[in-house]
Amino acid sequence: MNYTINNKDENCSIVIENTRECNGVTFLDIKLNYEKEQVPTSFSIKWKFPVIDVFSTWSPSFGSTHRLLPNWSKQRTGSCLACVMPIHQLVSLSGRNRLNISLSDAVTPTCISTGVCEEDACFDCEITFFTVPVAPLCEYKVTVRIDERDIPYYDSIYDVSEWWEKVCGYENMNVPESARLPMNSLWYSYHQMLDVEDIIKECRLSKPFGMDTVIIDDGWETDDVGRGFAFCGDWEVSAKKIPDMKEFVARIHETGMKVMLWYSVPNMGIKSKNYEEYKDMLLDHSGNCRDFWSLDPRYKKVRDFLINTYADAVANWDLDGLKLDFIDAFVLRGKSIEPDERRDYISLEDGIDALMTEVKERLLQIKPDIMIEFRQGYVGPAIRKYGNMFRVADCPNDSVVNRTEIVKLRYTSGKAAVHSDMLMWHPEDSVESAALQLANAIYAVPQVSVKIDKLSEEHKKMLSFYLSFWREHRDVLLDGKLKAQNPESDYSLVIAEKDEKAVISCYTNVLCDLCPYDSAVIVNASSYDSVVIKNADGASYETLNCMGEKIACGTIKGNLDEIKVPCAGMIFITK
Repeated sequence: MNYTINNKDENCSIVIENTRECNGVTFLDIKLNYEKEQVPTSFSIKWKFPVIDVFSTWSPSFGSTHRLLPNWSKQRTGSCLACVMPIHQLVSLSGRNRLNISLSDAVTPTCISTGVCEEDACFDCEITFFTVPVAPLCEYKVTVRIDERDIPYYDSIYDVSEWWEKVCGYENMNVPESARLPMNSLWYSYHQMLDVEDIIKECRLSKPFGMDTVIIDDGWETDDVGRGFAFCGDWEVSAKKIPDMKEFVARIHETGMKVMLWYSVPNMGIKSKNYEEYKDMLLDHSGNCRDFWSLDPRYKKVRDFLINTYADAVANWDLDGLKLDFIDAFVLRGKSIEPDERRDYISLEDGIDALMTEVKERLLQIKPDIMIEFRQGYVGPAIRKYGNMFRVADCPNDSVVNRTEIVKLRYTSGKAAVHSDMLMWHPEDSVESAALQLANAIYAVPQVSVKIDKLSEEHKKMLSFYLSFWREHRDVLLDGKLKAQNPESDYSLVIAEKDEKAVISCYTNVLCDLCPYDSAVIVNASSYDSVVIKNADGASYETLNCMGEKIACGTIKGNLDEIKVPCAGMIFITK
């Protein structure tokens, strides 16, 4: 391919220093030089790629949009330290990789984009660097990784994730076992209306269902229940809701559950006592610019305040983990781009890195097995060194979004524990419909957010069955290789496989090929009342409904057999 560098800065030399190929993957080593240190201007690399057997695009930032957009309105993957990651892929209809573009630098603000040129039926591919101002520099190096191998699209993504960790130095934070077990998260079930006695009761009920940690969300730090972040920034316990936080945590520990506490990292509300102290250390055009703003971590005073806040909370209240929210809300705009001699960092990325590095180090000194949860989209390779739990962004009651985002996180998160968004459903919904929330989230650690004592007996039975199934098959579900078909259709069928065992979930595709497996569990999360089994002649099976009740058993006949199974039910197959 013919790569061209587009650079408008005459004071700068940019070259492709080296082009090499390794096992079918092309690497471009890019080098930038200035004669003297200065803030770099944006530059880009462009090339053409033919639209041959390409039917969709894939990126962690695309949501459910997989279209091949035109070159005047390209598909774009923006990335920086605290926002998504630099990977962008073109995929065939059969789920094969056609072009996977990724970068060794997951910190610098960049954008990878592709768009179809009408004149020649080729993609105009472009990588833009320094999309947001960074600190002055004399030299910059980055490697562009271009994978055109005809392999399953997910294998290409897995290879990039491994490259980031083993070659580029983005290693995962240690993951304690507690981060890999189901949790009760209180956001959807309580919102800001927290009540100590009610929560203690919920913890006592949750533990027998298989939930080992409770996450206390927004509301503990304010008397307000009107939502929003105007009161964030003091991080003092609301005595009206929680008279004694240390005692509250101790009582939860007595139920056998661990405790995590929510913090909104950047937010400083105008109704907080600390607002006057920090109002000249806020990022311009951040927050909603009305009730709250984002603190600027380039100031040491800001970093010290946040670090000490978290360390004191974990030490004084005996917390087991923190849910650190909204790190992607640190944005550099407007007057914040202008210099300020009070800052000890110029680059926002460097300030965030300094903040989160010291947060992790201080917390690990207090609790070596600390759990730290991050949420999409601050889940890239650079930031996973500070956290060990990556959760799907809020998608209340949307099982499809939960499923698709879990798959993306599983592909790109390395050893981190991937968590579902909090699971909720209407108490009057059918048990099968409610079970679909869990059936779409089984390839992640489930976070449940319903009040157990408000559930019907059927819903309780279903929740108990699904969580016990998840714990029993966790080695396959969490540690097995994930293979999701048809990304352009939000993954019609998903397989987790390990040691000739598999858990297969049917979402819109109900044809399951069991050829490679000695045993399998098939979850029917589709609208159909049966699944079609291929290559399992003579295998025995047992069918359960979504509450774990046995409804049928038998032997599979022939190389193609249709087995009845109700919505959210399962078929257990042994060859």
